[in-house]
Amino acid sequence: MKPAEMLQRLEQATDTHDLEVLVDCFATEYVNETPLHPARGFRGRDQVRRNWTQIFAGVPNLRARVLRSIADDSTVWSEWEMSGTRRDGAEHLLRGVVIFEVKDSRATAAQFYLEPVDRSTGDVNAAVRDTVGLEP
Repeated sequence: MKPAEMLQRLEQATDTHDLEVLVDCFATEYVNETPLHPARGFRGRDQVRRNWTQIFAGVPNLRARVLRSIADDSTVWSEWEMSGTRRDGAEHLLRGVVIFEVKDSRATAAQFYLEPVDRSTGDVNAAVRDTVGLEP
């Protein structure tokens, strides 16, 4: 199975909430790095199972879509959107990029940039000033 096929399998398993197939998309010693939140990185397929058990329980109608992807022999870049309604009634909407390293039909590592969508008000000028610490 090529990286692009692993991605399709992962997308379908996520969208249909098939936990066993989803977990099987990851190597036993999978390494997940979250560069925007370094402390959230983790190792291992068991943590993948724990994460997705909670996600499926918390967002029972979760839908997953790969919006764009490109792959070579060992890497697949993928842009995702995950949407649904949380058990508390709030909207659940994440978008972002996940870059997977794939070997023997399973993800061995990922750079994870999937984040909740921020619908707050504000324009680009305010956001740039805020990011660099300038006064309005």
